[in-house]
Amino acid sequence: MSLHAVSLHSFPSSYPSKPRFSPLPSISNPFPTLSLRPSVSSSPKRKPSTTRRLSPSPRATSAVVSETTSPIRLTYLEVNSWLWDVGGVSILVDPLLVGNLDFGLPWLFDGAKKVLKKFQVEDLPEVDCLVITQSLDDHCHVRTLTRLSKKLPDLPVIATPNAEGILRPLFNNVTYLEPGQSSDAEGKHGARVNVCATAGPILGPPWQRPENGYIVKCGQSHLSLYYEPHCVYNHAFLQKYKADIIITPVTKQLLPFFTLVSGQEDAVQLAKLLQPKYIVPMKNGDLDSKGILASILHSEGTIESFKELLSRELPDARVLEPTPGVPLEISMSSTVS
Repeated sequence: MSLHAVSLHSFPSSYPSKPRFSPLPSISNPFPTLSLRPSVSSSPKRKPSTTRRLSPSPRATSAVVSETTSPIRLTYLEVNSWLWDVGGVSILVDPLLVGNLDFGLPWLFDGAKKVLKKFQVEDLPEVDCLVITQSLDDHCHVRTLTRLSKKLPDLPVIATPNAEGILRPLFNNVTYLEPGQSSDAEGKHGARVNVCATAGPILGPPWQRPENGYIVKCGQSHLSLYYEPHCVYNHAFLQKYKADIIITPVTKQLLPFFTLVSGQEDAVQLAKLLQPKYIVPMKNGDLDSKGILASILHSEGTIESFKELLSRELPDARVLEPTPGVPLEISMSSTVS
């Protein structure tokens, strides 16, 4: 739900330029099972942070994956939060691990996780990189990032430039990517993935820069994963890409006369564009919530209705439903054509 080390590459982009970042190794499993925007309070004086703004980067394409390719592990932490082990790089995405989601206005909206109620920053495994898609609190959660930065101030971060005001006081090593720009993230033992920003939703006036989605491409295998947490995308922009795995919401979240999060037929159209083998649906509106906004917010569609829509357009694509806290392991022996 939403209210509205590093090698750099060049990549064609029609967006203004701004950017910086780094990746993740294979994560030790912290789980017992399977393999609106608040202001940032002033923090103690720290050394100046390093930021980079990138030029556009090479196209991310899917490629042949050998039988020996390491599996991708995707661990859903509820809301928009994920832990990914991709190509030997451990990536923490949009973490919300301190308190509830309330945008600093709990009377308006106050959402609590249903499953991982006690999982916090201190419970995280070793992380190589932090990725932030959007600048609002359900993606760039100030309380979580403040605590994480105290523990890991030099953690490489890749983010939308819209989040610079929040991230600059907290982290020393941030790469801001405009849509079309990319950066390599490095994990342990020479592991490396490429992260390319794509155009996401515009949360403000039409002239504001879009927030980010990302395509993560694994080293030599070129296995690729696409993630954007609102199912909002630029059709023309994505036409030149393919992805083996898509992570997206498939259930719409609606306010009167306004769509907060898309899904259903829009998620099917996204899949038709990127031609994935696997689609991983996320339930980012599945919270125990209260407040004025919660009373008028409603969902439309289900994972089952999405599967039915998808089967008509891409009958060979598989839908893999994640369980919060349980790593979802995806092994692939071939790429999307």
